[in-house]
Amino acid sequence: MSIPIDQQIALLSRRCERIISEQELRQKLEKAAKTGKPLRVKLGMDPTAPDVTLGHCVPLKVVRQFQDLGHKAVLIIGDYTARVGDPTGRNQTRKILTGEEIDANARTYVAQVGKILLTDPQHLEVRYNGEWLGKMGLVDIIKLAARKSVAQVLTREDFAKRYADGVDIRLHEILYPLLQGWDSVVIEADIEMGGSDQLFNNLVGREFQKEEGHDGQCVFVTPLLVGTDGVKKMSKSLGNYVGVTDPPGGQSGMFGKIMSLPDALMESYYTLLTDTPVEEFKALIARSPRDAKVGLAKHLITWLHNAGSAEQAEKDFFTATHGGVPSEIPEHAVTSGSHAIVALLTAAGITPSNSEANRKIREGAVKLDGEKVTDPKSAIEVTSPRVLQLGSKKFVKLIPG
Repeated sequence: MSIPIDQQIALLSRRCERIISEQELRQKLEKAAKTGKPLRVKLGMDPTAPDVTLGHCVPLKVVRQFQDLGHKAVLIIGDYTARVGDPTGRNQTRKILTGEEIDANARTYVAQVGKILLTDPQHLEVRYNGEWLGKMGLVDIIKLAARKSVAQVLTREDFAKRYADGVDIRLHEILYPLLQGWDSVVIEADIEMGGSDQLFNNLVGREFQKEEGHDGQCVFVTPLLVGTDGVKKMSKSLGNYVGVTDPPGGQSGMFGKIMSLPDALMESYYTLLTDTPVEEFKALIARSPRDAKVGLAKHLITWLHNAGSAEQAEKDFFTATHGGVPSEIPEHAVTSGSHAIVALLTAAGITPSNSEANRKIREGAVKLDGEKVTDPKSAIEVTSPRVLQLGSKKFVKLIPG
């Protein structure tokens, strides 16, 4: 049984900050229903780092909704645009990656999006924009650049700010939205998804399509997910992110990262990353922010890993925070015998330096096999496996050899 268009739009709108335009979306959905021809839903991702994050998952979840409604996702891996570097949200020129770095990251992206999207050929088409952009000559680039004025490009918020602040804007950066826009022409996108910081780029594609005599794509922009620091948008470069392939538990796992989020982020995380009814998660957050975080962490781990991993991650987290040792902890091989505790803490990766190790011991934050270590000058014997601990979350099993 087909879902009424009004209901489809309501479902698709939950995570959207803006749709340009809803009337055109309705027309496209109605036409697709009559003709049986699925819409082509574009999402571009530049492989600037190896991890797909929960921030990427927000537009990806909308793309998945389109797939569930019978439409086709077109994932553009920006192996060519990544060589230019997206200036969006940047207050300085982005470092240009090598071709080898980009290609390695691109391979991980395709594998990771399979956790969110349907990947059969009927529902997903994966394209690399080097396929067409790499064939463009200088004359083609000049013609593309001629479609926009400098004044139009400088209306972008990030460019306008940099220009006002006297910060360099390099010419290649101005080309970026034009190249991204041309992708929409080539792959004949009906819809383009993106974060709210991509609005300018997405509208360029819409304009280019109309200039080529086609219907302009509808533009969906989603809010930017705030990172684990509770302040800035989730970003690989800032390190405030949760990756979709992060382990469920452990020192750097999903469960612990979600539990460390500020309470104020719970509503946006539930809205953008789950399908939990609004009244249900708002009531849960009001009753117990802690329980809301547990529920969110388990939901995300079940979605991106499995239910068993979610249960184990919860058990390990609360075991660790209540003085116990998690079932799975990193191991560090050492020679059998006596070791200076300070050097061992640093060598095992528990502390970044000997001075930090010294400080943590004096604070009473270091334990060996559950017993507090109080003397930074002490040496410990490792002739059998022993557990070294910092605080309630960092554990390493010392394995003598």
